[in-house]
Amino acid sequence: MGTVVVAAALVLVIGLAVRSMIKDKKNGKSLQCGGDCKHCGGHCH
Repeated sequence: MGTVVVAAALVLVIGLAVRSMIKDKKNGKSLQCGGDCKHCGGHCH
């Protein structure tokens, strides 16, 4: 039973992290360029 609880918590945390990354990507933020289009030439959007 403990394994199921830990697995469910892990899936929840990973899901929230992925959701946050998708939300940031839609808002123009990115791990690659950080939203600074002068730096990356606008290739991250």
